[in-house]
Amino acid sequence: MTPGMEGYWQATVEDLPPALYRDIHGRLSDFGEGRLAAMDAAGIARAVLSLAGPGVQVEPDTATAVVRAKEANDALAEVIAGRPDRYSGFAHLPMQDGRAAADELERAVRQLGLVGGMVNGQTDATYLDHDKYEVFWERAAALGVPVYIHPNDPPAPYGGWADVKVLSRATWGWTVETATHALRLVFGGTFDRHPEARVILGHMGETLPFLLWRLDSRAKLYKAERPLKKEPSAYIRENILVTTSGQCAAEPLLCTLASLGEERVMFAVDYPFEAAEIAGRFLDEVPVSEAVREGIASGNAKRLLGL
Repeated sequence: MTPGMEGYWQATVEDLPPALYRDIHGRLSDFGEGRLAAMDAAGIARAVLSLAGPGVQVEPDTATAVVRAKEANDALAEVIAGRPDRYSGFAHLPMQDGRAAADELERAVRQLGLVGGMVNGQTDATYLDHDKYEVFWERAAALGVPVYIHPNDPPAPYGGWADVKVLSRATWGWTVETATHALRLVFGGTFDRHPEARVILGHMGETLPFLLWRLDSRAKLYKAERPLKKEPSAYIRENILVTTSGQCAAEPLLCTLASLGEERVMFAVDYPFEAAEIAGRFLDEVPVSEAVREGIASGNAKRLLGL
């Protein structure tokens, strides 16, 4: 959390008890001893930081969103400059305007040294396969940096959990919404047009590694509006990578490794909403070979992010 961005974030944590809200806000805003101690307890040498969402993506004025995204990225770059041995970062992007988002991603990568971008789901009820984002995906592919799709609320409330609020957001709703963004990119042909584009999904891939066979099967039955060059599973395996963020269980990790391949999975925590030490211990103990563990822990991220 960088100064001045709290207002955008507060709506996503409105149900938290006040004491817990203050604790999480304090952890998000701390780039000193508290965060470093949590990293050390988990054995984390370097963290790739990103602004807590949704950020300026809920800003109604596009010009304001562009300015404030730049401010957030400048603030993050300043944090990284203070501890370049421990921190890297993803750019925050004004997705109201596809070209402005592309320009800010390029500035953040080329001038500030950030290693990719993070997009918090939909902006202005527009999904990431929309035509206005063609220039954005073209630029991201040309820069050779990934775009991490982080959850956000859907454009309109979903009836399936309107009366069971616990199912919304992090319990289930955000998984559905974020996976939908990724599948729209697949079925909308974004990766056919921009084969070098790379997307990262958290939470062990938002259930997609579990669904590859069925996605291919249903794609044969229900023809895509834009015919695809490959089966849906091929794009998920080639253009999408996943992190362990918020998932500390062996079963989904082993499924993801088998579905996507050992080079497609990276360690992440979802700090401070999950405990870094628990996530670190999970990776230490999960039954995989030491070579696979090393790849998840650092090797894959080093290769993808140029760390």
